Amino acid sequence: MQTINITAYTEDDSQIEAVKAFMKALKIKFEISKEKPYNPEFVEKIEKSKQEFKEGKSTRVKKEDLQSFLGL
Repeated sequence: MQTINITAYTEDDSQIEAVKAFMKALKIKFEISKEKPYNPEFVEKIEKSKQEFKEGKSTRVKKEDLQSFLGL
């Protein structure tokens, strides 16, 4: 068995039911996730930030200096 991810942009519940019926007709096991996927641009920014941190490209701020760092 092979697992794939498919995102369907449905407009109403009848379309969701139609997709379910189609999958059942083809005897394909499936599950529906209610989780909303992250925006790919956001994920890319986070991954870039993680990589920069690993490379030592980060700034550390002491807790006592945080307010002055933020201009408060």
